[in-house]
Amino acid sequence: MSLQCGIVGLPNVGKSTLFNCLSNAKAQSANFPFCTIEPNVGVITVPDERLIKLGELCKPERGVIPTTVEIVDIAGLVKGASKGEGLGNKFLANIRETDAIIHVLRCFDDENVVHVDGSVNPVRDKEIIDAELQLKDLETVEARIQKCEKAAKAGGDKNAKLQLEVLVKYREALSQGKNARTVELDNKDQEAAARDLFLLTNKPVMYVCNVDESAAVMGNAYVEQVREAVKDEDAQVLVLAAKIESEIAELETYEERQMFLEEIGLQESGVNRLIKAAYALLNLRTFLTAGSDEVRAWTFKAGAKAPQCAGVIHTDFERGFIRAEVIKYADFIELGGEAACRAAGKLATEGKDYVVQDGDIMHFLFNV
Repeated sequence: MSLQCGIVGLPNVGKSTLFNCLSNAKAQSANFPFCTIEPNVGVITVPDERLIKLGELCKPERGVIPTTVEIVDIAGLVKGASKGEGLGNKFLANIRETDAIIHVLRCFDDENVVHVDGSVNPVRDKEIIDAELQLKDLETVEARIQKCEKAAKAGGDKNAKLQLEVLVKYREALSQGKNARTVELDNKDQEAAARDLFLLTNKPVMYVCNVDESAAVMGNAYVEQVREAVKDEDAQVLVLAAKIESEIAELETYEERQMFLEEIGLQESGVNRLIKAAYALLNLRTFLTAGSDEVRAWTFKAGAKAPQCAGVIHTDFERGFIRAEVIKYADFIELGGEAACRAAGKLATEGKDYVVQDGDIMHFLFNV
């Protein structure tokens, strides 16, 4: 599944440092704007503690295979990007190709790291990027309105009329400096029409507050300013210290990393929390397969039914789907495996309409 989260932000807020922590693909990180010009794509392993327990229980010959998510590090944006300033056109093209946005905000003071606007103000920085994306969306919406008006008048096109209703709602919001994701649509038809527009400010977003070590656990005044600024948005705020995360990433063993985290008062690294949050931001879930050969995590879109999930493993599984055997993860661990779950009546047989749940342990029966 090739859904992607794009890391965005102003230059020098810690995007590439964070990306380096997330991925083995080492993006250049330097103390000057635009050191990331081409988007760097990292295929990131999704941390899942359930796999560790299943591996211990099943002792698979081929080992444990986690699932992944793609993260893209995109060049820093500056004021005027919607008009082509800096690397604006490239930035906007790259962000349009992603499915969700990780918006990194600088929430630390450091006189040795220059700020493109001369001072640290994460709310202002957020508003600069919002404004540029809104201007680009408004340009898109205005152009589409002209086409839809012509189509609606000329042929009485019902789809054009429906899309025009949605476009007018978006134009009103964007003209007021609001993101498209804040617009409430009236029905499913309008929601379907909205998806076809691919607006930049309609993508799901998570704000990552990059802080210094002293604020890694509790945050700071900058973080509180961000939380206040986004309280009316449907968006998560995550706090991490990218510099500390880069030091953690250099430690070789799990035990060393855990000791480091405990010393600064964290139970889990910010990178792990970010990956999990990015996975959820993309509306992705995980089903599991577990046996003596391998334990594996598989990605599916929330709401998918059993045949679709079977197709994640192999298209033949979906084409010839007969039924699915499902064990809940908690039952599998508590009872000690598949055989015990069968004996206890904890294995359910499900058909084509079964909506797969996160953590389901699945076995698909098919015939092609």
